[in-house]
Amino acid sequence: MLDVRRLRLLRELSYRGTIAAVAQALSFTPSAVSQQLNILEREAGVPLLERTGRGVTLTPAGHRLVAHAEAVLERLEQAAAELVDLRIGLTGPVRIGAFPTAVRALLPPVLTALADRHPDLEPLISEIDPAGVAHALRAGELDVALLHEYDFVPTPTEPGLSSEPLLTEPMYLASPGIRDEALSDLSAITRWRDASWITATSETLCHAMTIRACQAAGFTPRIRHQVDEFATVLLLVAVGQGVAIVPHLGIADPPPNVALTRLPIERRTVVAYRRGAAGHPAVEAAVSALRTAVPPEVANER
Repeated sequence: MLDVRRLRLLRELSYRGTIAAVAQALSFTPSAVSQQLNILEREAGVPLLERTGRGVTLTPAGHRLVAHAEAVLERLEQAAAELVDLRIGLTGPVRIGAFPTAVRALLPPVLTALADRHPDLEPLISEIDPAGVAHALRAGELDVALLHEYDFVPTPTEPGLSSEPLLTEPMYLASPGIRDEALSDLSAITRWRDASWITATSETLCHAMTIRACQAAGFTPRIRHQVDEFATVLLLVAVGQGVAIVPHLGIADPPPNVALTRLPIERRTVVAYRRGAAGHPAVEAAVSALRTAVPPEVANER
């Protein structure tokens, strides 16, 4: 009989690529992970891993077993959801992950709504970059999380997860001065080709979005500052430190001397959870609260 816990380790190895990364993510030692995977190979009766130098890769049998592991773990999520349904009232923790802008703009009303509707439910909020969401959900560190993508930076479909659209935001060019009504396309970016630019930190989707939007406008931006919090970005724009591209949720209460020009670029946010968990009452409660917290002008219709 194949052990579910070992199947989960094999699945994580297929996503993370190294035994060391699996160990770090799941709070094991690398030797413990290797030992459990060796036992799984004996249980399977066929080689699942191929040693390549100092690392390992999955064999064809290993990849096929990962596909079965996905199905097994999905059914276990469904079983957990059905058992929770038999309880009277929602209790216990529900772990929600969101990127910084959403934490500020959406999560306070979400917490209020959950406290009103499900007082025994314990929401736990974690600020997390979308790049880390898939691993955190699959590892069980989060139950519900927000992911986003931009027109110029699409994100791949993540195995083991399900998602549903939550909101779609327009993007704005933030610059010093007064907005030029005539510039509402990428030419609004082109006029600032010689300016200093403020982006999010490297290796984030927001950083890549600014780079690619500028390249689509015909130039590569000269980056002066890298800041993740959009409220701080707007303050830097206000004191003449550069220009930036910001989403709708990031422009609340902008400084008076910052011009915001709407661009033909959008950011789309989805709410994600482990495949099979859609019917879990705590997940349903969190998703419902998130929907009620979205400003109507950017909400996706269901």
